[in-house]
Amino acid sequence: MLTQGLSLAAFVLLCLTACSQDRGATLSAPDAYARAEAGNLTLIDVRHADEWRQTGVAKGALHIDMTGTQGEAGFVREVTRSVGGNLRTPIGLLSLAGNRAANARDALRAAGFTEVYVIPEGMQGNGNGPGWIERGLPIEPCPDC
Repeated sequence: MLTQGLSLAAFVLLCLTACSQDRGATLSAPDAYARAEAGNLTLIDVRHADEWRQTGVAKGALHIDMTGTQGEAGFVREVTRSVGGNLRTPIGLLSLAGNRAANARDALRAAGFTEVYVIPEGMQGNGNGPGWIERGLPIEPCPDC
């Protein structure tokens, strides 16, 4: 009986640990910008073209629409091409409010990318931070997006 109780306790502890683990590394918008400027991070904006036109794009960020590249497989192909096939390239993902960036992170990790960061406050901000725009970080216009 004691063994069953210990086994159940171990199982519950294992489940709680697995469920509470962070699904990935994050960076604040200022940290992501600093790393990108230093050449230590490839910044990718995964929003839609109409969002890029509306707000501009984070300075130096690649524009790779998560949904406009023939789905996740197309997105992964485009990112892989953009980083010269190096799956160990540090990548920072930026979306409107962090949700699409998290989805993009999952797709890249599944494809073998090893150092993928989400900027959870995104461009517009949320409970994770004020966002790229509100922080006054550099933005480049994207009229041809």
